[in-house]
Amino acid sequence: MASKTYGSLVEVFQGSLWEAELIKGLLNSAGVESMIKDVSSMSAITSPYSGNVLVLVNKEEEVYARKVVAERQV
Repeated sequence: MASKTYGSLVEVFQGSLWEAELIKGLLNSAGVESMIKDVSSMSAITSPYSGNVLVLVNKEEEVYARKVVAERQV
């Protein structure tokens, strides 16, 4: 996956809201702070987090966060 940077934040996962919430919890339990960002342009009209969402972490924690996401048990 190509890395996308948003200021000092970096995308480490993209998927549905429930998947992103699980990844965020996984990262949190590993000690990595993260946030969820909605990428749907219609979210203000429909409902929050209606489309794909991103999980973002601080650039300094990108390598560790990607490792945590890659090693998760599916």
